[in-house]
Amino acid sequence: MKIGPVQTDVPFVLAPLAGVSDSAFRSLAREQGAGMVFTEMVSADGLVRGNAATLDYIAFEPHERPIGIQLFGSDPGVMADAARVLNELPPEKRPDVIDINMGCPVRKVVNRCAGAALLNDVPRIERIVSGMVAVSRLPVMAKIRLGWDGNSRNVVEVSRALEGVGAAAVAIHARTRAEKFEGHAHWEMIGEAKMAVGIPVIGNGDVRTPDDALRMLETTGCDAVMMGRAAFGDPWVFARVRAKWERGEMLPLPTAADRLEAGIRHLSMLVATVGESIATKEMRKHVAWYIKGLPNSARVREQVNRTGSAAELSDLLRVYLETLARDGLSAFAPEQPALPTGVSGASG
Repeated sequence: MKIGPVQTDVPFVLAPLAGVSDSAFRSLAREQGAGMVFTEMVSADGLVRGNAATLDYIAFEPHERPIGIQLFGSDPGVMADAARVLNELPPEKRPDVIDINMGCPVRKVVNRCAGAALLNDVPRIERIVSGMVAVSRLPVMAKIRLGWDGNSRNVVEVSRALEGVGAAAVAIHARTRAEKFEGHAHWEMIGEAKMAVGIPVIGNGDVRTPDDALRMLETTGCDAVMMGRAAFGDPWVFARVRAKWERGEMLPLPTAADRLEAGIRHLSMLVATVGESIATKEMRKHVAWYIKGLPNSARVREQVNRTGSAAELSDLLRVYLETLARDGLSAFAPEQPALPTGVSGASG
């Protein structure tokens, strides 16, 4: 897949995940074979104002490339200014792609006429994208949904509009805003959009397994598959998908030891990038995903939520791993849990 000058030979990419896809998470996904990663959504207004927290969100490590920074906003002028800011960063801090969030269903985002609300205003979409493309040397793409609801599925119209004003690619979550993350994704509409445009189309929605990913590629004709919630606590999903795609091989699921050791390393990486206090708090949800389905995980999760430092959390995970090893369960590979609910997760 080629997005402007940015090429990846692996058609499986990590979705932008609100509150989840921090640098550590992205790094683990890239290690396991993700062809490209995206940041969680970043406020265009905050970026233009130089907000310190916003600048932290766009920081990444060299090994995360190729990487896209996802912006959200609704004002064409501000969005263009944000694109200009990203283009003017030093080369080592400059992303490879700029992605626009046009799919987030969360009320506080759509109430600002951003995220999925943009799907109701195609002329505004065209003004935003054309303005950003005009000032950007970096390729600009968008992540959209099928439409606002079942009565306004305008994914083909929006995809054509995006291509018409210079977008380099479009990622499509195959649900409407009204569906949020419920029900079944409508993959056939990804296929309709792919037939309607010449730019790369990235499919997203209900991809949990290697078979799902390969079936999406085959049935929709999309250029790449974007995986989000399936990677929660399981960055190895990218290695499994690649093995099935490249060699027809089905890799085993990660063991308990794999999961806990990755959790400990993930915590260490977070501390290095965001500091101990934030890392300890943010890691709680990640640990819940790493240990889901393991013996006594509910009790351990309660203990995790009471930890007050990174060292305490790391020690707790090490003791848990030792306990599992003593009981002969460290090689235990639980069935993959259903996609998590009640979490913001994918931003569109």
